[in-house]
Amino acid sequence: MIRLEDTSGGAVAAAIAAERHRMGSAATGMVLTMLILTDEEYQADATAAAVAAARQHPMRIVTLIPRHGKHEPRLDADIAVGGDDGPGEVAVLRLRGDLAGHANSVAIPLLLTDTPVVAYWPVDAPDIPEDDPIGRHAQRRISDSASAENVLAELQRRSTGYRPGDTDLSWTRLTPWRSVLASILDQPTAPISEVTVGAEESNASAILLRTWLERCLKVPVRLETTEGPGITDVCLVTADGDIRVNRSDGTTAVLSRPGVPDSRVALPRRDLAELLAEELRRLDPDDVYGDVISRVSST
Repeated sequence: MIRLEDTSGGAVAAAIAAERHRMGSAATGMVLTMLILTDEEYQADATAAAVAAARQHPMRIVTLIPRHGKHEPRLDADIAVGGDDGPGEVAVLRLRGDLAGHANSVAIPLLLTDTPVVAYWPVDAPDIPEDDPIGRHAQRRISDSASAENVLAELQRRSTGYRPGDTDLSWTRLTPWRSVLASILDQPTAPISEVTVGAEESNASAILLRTWLERCLKVPVRLETTEGPGITDVCLVTADGDIRVNRSDGTTAVLSRPGVPDSRVALPRRDLAELLAEELRRLDPDDVYGDVISRVSST
């Protein structure tokens, strides 16, 4: 770990390059730059998750922590290159005083040339991420509605401010559920008349799942509150009987269908590193998410 006090973005970039040179390796293996804009409460978890994701997607991680207040403008940096933190590069930057409002200026010297940029806000994402000074650099802009106090209001805010390239980890959490439900719907079934989604209260992913199912099936979809964890149950009502996917333990689901023995399906709740790694596999716009989030305001 290298610590620089009262420094600049250019000096941080130079320190990373010098450490690479000392180790005898170049940064040419980096596939992207991830900019994380967050506060002290969330920075450790967000940075650690990005470091773990870098084992699949070698990248430069720049965590920007604005610390507003009556301080002299100052930038302090903690830098790690390779080693126990994996193949990537990590710079955790604390911006104090007036500098806290200029994270973009600090980030620019640290962007790797000719590679994509991903912006990630663990909490308090801007109303329109693409218009944010940090978001303007990014091909992919990641937020997480689950961190909001009022998740429906946050999803509606994400809907209003959506631009192609935006995504939400609350949507990423749905990938296993969507895969299981899509495989069910690919099989011949009686017409579905309604759907119930069971989830713990104020679950952003459940709201998005309801919206996706309404979009796909064109039938009423109700949300029911359960004890969790997360989404616990989806029930498709048909004339032949209910088709149900029940996951009460957050790990394995039981699939029940009329006239067919019950079967078990792996549906584990994934950690933050796995969610970020999934998002980094494709940096083009997610058109399905774009269509789903645009419908949230009317649900």
